[in-house]
Amino acid sequence: MSSPRSVPDRCPGALQVHQAADGPLARVRLPGGVITSVQLQALAAAAQEIGNGEIELTSRGNVQLRAVADPQEFARRIADVGLLPSTTHERVRNILASPLSGRIGGVVDVRGLVTDLDRGLCADPALADLPGRTLFTIDDGTGDVSGLRGDFGVHALGDDAFALVLSGEDTGVRVAESATVDVLLRAARTFTEIRADAWRLDEVPGGTERVLARLGLEYGDPIRLPEPIERGPIGWLDQPDGNVTLAAGLAFGTLPARLAEFLAAVEKPIVVTPWRSVLLPDLEEWAAEQVVRVLAPMGLIFDENSPYLQVSACAGRPGCAKSHTDVRADVRQAIEDEDLPAEGRQHWSGCERKCGRPRGEVTDVVAAPEGYRVQNPRS
Repeated sequence: MSSPRSVPDRCPGALQVHQAADGPLARVRLPGGVITSVQLQALAAAAQEIGNGEIELTSRGNVQLRAVADPQEFARRIADVGLLPSTTHERVRNILASPLSGRIGGVVDVRGLVTDLDRGLCADPALADLPGRTLFTIDDGTGDVSGLRGDFGVHALGDDAFALVLSGEDTGVRVAESATVDVLLRAARTFTEIRADAWRLDEVPGGTERVLARLGLEYGDPIRLPEPIERGPIGWLDQPDGNVTLAAGLAFGTLPARLAEFLAAVEKPIVVTPWRSVLLPDLEEWAAEQVVRVLAPMGLIFDENSPYLQVSACAGRPGCAKSHTDVRADVRQAIEDEDLPAEGRQHWSGCERKCGRPRGEVTDVVAAPEGYRVQNPRS
């Protein structure tokens, strides 16, 4: 459905920051969610020295800093460690990929496709005009990211066949692995030509059909893609090669700078997932045991039954001027008092906008001037 816009796309980036109530918010894209230990250390230092001391994880596997006192200095720092490979394309590098690909599960390792897609994206001047909300998905067949409804995606089926996914739906078109990146880039280029003021492909009338026609492709026999995953894996994950991946949650998807420094000291690449958790892959067993022993008390959550993994929250005060309260402080107090207002998944919001609300069946706990109201999803 077409959705006319009265304002331009202002999705924040590392250079185009968002002026929040607590100061500039800068978002850094991490294609495939991957960040090196050197890059994480640079972000931790920036969070401590020119931010609010925290790194926030986003639902697209990216990261952001709030209250950035010197945005130009921040941009310089991340450029120095390779987190800003293109100043013209930095907001459009939204690439989600199966976080465990090449290590656990899946029918093919898609990590190389992420790299190739990112390079191709940044190399095409026309694609700098994509909206900052455009989303690419590369699913290794696990079914963990195709359900997140990307604009342009591929889903591995095996035998060198990938399903072409547009607007979150399988088109029935099948492409070989060697052709996936080219097809995704051509589809995105078509979107820039037909989108008018739309931010997402599904906002363009007949968008999928028009993209397929421009690519010289036709609808095939589609499969039903998996439903969105509510929460990624948590805990100790054995890799087939004998190493270990540790999957850890974080309260509100927020990584304190001090904890980030300790994570960086592990000296392994880290994967940020779209469920606002982190993966520490390729650890020897003894190293994994040390990480759990040291970092669990600092805030990494390895217990899948932790109440913090059932509760999400908007930024609240002081980050949002529209919020009626400091939402996250209220949630922490409710957890400490064992006084959560509902069972299961719940999202606390500082106002009726319900920013950051996850997909699926969630109880809403919404702040108002007179206090919180609980909105059961089945009522």
